[in-house]
Amino acid sequence: MNHPLFDLTGKIALVTGATHGLGMAMASGLASAGATLIINGNSSQEKIDNAVNEYRAKGFKAFGYKFNVTDEDQVIAAVEQIEKDHGAIDILINNAGIIKRTPLLEMSLEDFEEVIKIDLTGVFTMTRPVARKMVERRQGKIINICSMMSELGRNSVGAYAAAKGGLKMLTKNMATEWAKYNVQVNGIGPGYFATSQTEPIRVDGHPFNDFIINRTPAAKWGDPDDLQGATIFLASKASDFVTGQIVYVDGGILATIGKPSNEI
Repeated sequence: MNHPLFDLTGKIALVTGATHGLGMAMASGLASAGATLIINGNSSQEKIDNAVNEYRAKGFKAFGYKFNVTDEDQVIAAVEQIEKDHGAIDILINNAGIIKRTPLLEMSLEDFEEVIKIDLTGVFTMTRPVARKMVERRQGKIINICSMMSELGRNSVGAYAAAKGGLKMLTKNMATEWAKYNVQVNGIGPGYFATSQTEPIRVDGHPFNDFIINRTPAAKWGDPDDLQGATIFLASKASDFVTGQIVYVDGGILATIGKPSNEI
């Protein structure tokens, strides 16, 4: 039985980009606490259907909707349809995003603008029609998926860092404007996680694997399920007086400058 502060039974949770990876892990956490999942994707209906079937195989209540978070008309229509089909959206997780690993001096303006459009402007576009309804109802939870790149730079991810840094401040401003309507807006900043995408480099002796192990005080990659606790907390009554915060789930990376090369 869920603790009442963390119980999401009866809540409708819309999670964008939740057909795989960390989005799926966070959505599964919400479902395990009782929420009904509304899964969004944009690449293909088949991918959405496969993800919905995977959620349902775990015993979760899940439904899928295909739309582009950067297209305002599509977003407005989808939000109306979702609320018509399932009821009010209580929880929104803005997880959809892309990354292009290109040094800034080599990056085209088109690629830079695409990252900003999806990772930052897309959150603005996706959130407003949902937030308007939350404000009317005087209740809602919004979680924006930020990044350690909301705080730190790194070679070849300048556009992504610009978007995620902007998302941190957009989160704080959303929280500032909507707190008086009992709508809490927070962010989660994942560290480095063991996913299918990182599997090829998570082997002993690989330079990046060694870097992550040595740079992370917890000395390991995160398990995607490690994101579930923070997600449930920020989506539940337990966080009713928490807003405008970014919770970094990173094994301690942002807490330290790192250890010297001669330290074991």
